[in-house]
Amino acid sequence: MSHEPLRFADVKVGDALPPFDLKVTATTIIAGALASQDFMPAHHDRDFAAAQGAPNIFMNILTTNGYVARYVTDWAGSECMVKKIAVRLGIPVFPDQTMKFRGEVTSAKAEGDEGIVEVSLKATTDYGDHATGTAVLTLPLD
Repeated sequence: MSHEPLRFADVKVGDALPPFDLKVTATTIIAGALASQDFMPAHHDRDFAAAQGAPNIFMNILTTNGYVARYVTDWAGSECMVKKIAVRLGIPVFPDQTMKFRGEVTSAKAEGDEGIVEVSLKATTDYGDHATGTAVLTLPLD
């Protein structure tokens, strides 16, 4: 996303974040697991995942958290600072699904020389909620 970084004055409670749809592939899942050094076979070995009862390999929590961070920073821009991400996992995400990220500003307050913004967010597939949670970030006041 190329836009001017958000300023605290640009944000209001109730603002919707732009949607972000991620086409999940086996490569997306495997690369995320490798990048986060999660070598559990269920994230890269289809036969192992099947032996555990899963229809295919599935995304790990660290990759999900990385995409949550991307979602909020793509919206907020280069001058934000992510302070906290709290995500609860729901259904697994498998290759050939689209994960749809949606979010809304739930809190915005000035503290000292920074604006603190909380966003509620959800990542869903056609089968339901993969991740629900919040992200807290700061934005410049000026």
